[in-house]
Amino acid sequence: MVIVMAAAATQADIEAVTSHIEVHGGQAFVSRGITRTIIGVVGTEAVLETLDVAGMTGVLDTKRITAAYKLVAAENHTKRSTVRVGGVPIGPDTFTFIAGPCAVESPDQAMESALMAKRAGATLLRGGAYKPRSSPYAFQGLAGAGLKILAEVRQETGLPFVTEVLDVNDVDLVAEYADMLQIGTRNMQNFGLLQAVGSVGKPIMIKRGLSATYEEWLMAAEYVAQRGNLDIVLCERGIRSFEPTIRNLLDVSAVPMMQLLSHLPIIVDPSHSAGRRDLVVPLARAGIAAGADGVMVDVHPHPEQALVDGAQALHGASLDELADIVMTLPALLGRTSAAYQAG
Repeated sequence: MVIVMAAAATQADIEAVTSHIEVHGGQAFVSRGITRTIIGVVGTEAVLETLDVAGMTGVLDTKRITAAYKLVAAENHTKRSTVRVGGVPIGPDTFTFIAGPCAVESPDQAMESALMAKRAGATLLRGGAYKPRSSPYAFQGLAGAGLKILAEVRQETGLPFVTEVLDVNDVDLVAEYADMLQIGTRNMQNFGLLQAVGSVGKPIMIKRGLSATYEEWLMAAEYVAQRGNLDIVLCERGIRSFEPTIRNLLDVSAVPMMQLLSHLPIIVDPSHSAGRRDLVVPLARAGIAAGADGVMVDVHPHPEQALVDGAQALHGASLDELADIVMTLPALLGRTSAAYQAG
């Protein structure tokens, strides 16, 4: 069961409902979004039948949810959710362009990349301070020093940033700096990490795992929601397939399917799906046409010198081409470009 609280519900109203649930033998999980608070109820059928919350102060609606993922299911919302990251909306009414370096390598490289992204129309900056790599000998990121660089770039450019967190022990540090925390594909089912980021009060981006089903992906989001955070954005970044000429297969059908199954926003990352620059723009176009709420790409001022994923980073003509598409195609689909608003 899910209990939807009215916008005017007070903290005392919420506590009264949760107390009622617990007295009757159920478990209550309070999740707060931008516009509403939802209380998820876990219990046996007998427990759910004994609950009488419809008339309690502050309760707007009660719903029995059939999906395994109770809090992020589309059944919860008559309208899909919008998540705000440092003032920038990601949701059904807008289109959000996120761009930046795959990895922060130096202050100069991060700043130059951010300025490239902003000139191309990006309103959110991506940048990796911690980099999960298949090889233990590859560049692993600048860690805390990278976070400080990203914060300095944000101060200079006005671009809020999203960055990946890899370890439970680093969650508080990353949350201190970042506007949005990213859970990468390798950690999509790191349940302890999902619970930790769900408790820090920052928007969360969850990339789809390499072989994850739609339900597994949404259950990962449910771990975050159950800790009280409904400000979650899903990111389709390609799944593993048998085809060797591309890194991963961008599942464009995930965009409309997630919008049917869940109220959460969904964006696409064509850079990490293709792994090659010449496919990023066509895949971004496909994601936008499928109805994605945003697109996230890698940019780099000198891709040939990049320490991570230079082959997929946009610059020059390829970035200009994507900038033109982002400016025109979403508008044809009835979306406006998300704009930064301080505060």
